[in-house]
Amino acid sequence: RVILIDETGRVADGDQIMALFAKHWAEAGRLNKGTLVATVMSNLGLERFLENRGLNLLRTPVGDRYVVEAMRAGGFNLGGEQSGHIVMTDYATTGDGLLAGLHFLAGMVTIGQRASDLAKVFATIPQTLKNVRFDAGSAPLDDENVQKVITTGEADLAGSGRLLIRKSGTEPLIRVMAECEDEALMHDVVDRIVAEISRVAG
Repeated sequence: RVILIDETGRVADGDQIMALFAKHWAEAGRLNKGTLVATVMSNLGLERFLENRGLNLLRTPVGDRYVVEAMRAGGFNLGGEQSGHIVMTDYATTGDGLLAGLHFLAGMVTIGQRASDLAKVFATIPQTLKNVRFDAGSAPLDDENVQKVITTGEADLAGSGRLLIRKSGTEPLIRVMAECEDEALMHDVVDRIVAEISRVAG
């Protein structure tokens, strides 16, 4: 993985790095099918950034293996995760942090800009993530009241954000993630859903 820190101390995560690469690759005619592959965890700001440039974001489940599978199936050459996995199949078959870091540095030299000028490609949408532990074998997401509060939350965020609820693939946790320009609304939606899942999960 690769995470960059510019000369001001600001962190650029995988989303910002992918946005930078996608922008410049598209301008050079190198971004296959005008598409970037990323997971459901990538920020909504990345999606809007690409849409404004006529580019596509193909989302996959969490995990770089799903990103690679989608890239191979669709013939795409750039993908990755918010966490810093960057996959560039023109150069390697899997994510390579050193390779991604070198490409960023090469961009600094070629474009002639500082890291801080390149590392903030788009404005991120506020995002929050909370986890709820549940007993193995139980299915709190199937509960009718949980489904109702999720549906209400999706309606509340419609047009201004998004809601993602999924089971962890490694722990007995349900992850509740929301993004919204209205942070108060975002936290309210997540807190309501977490409270109901926690009640059902015991």
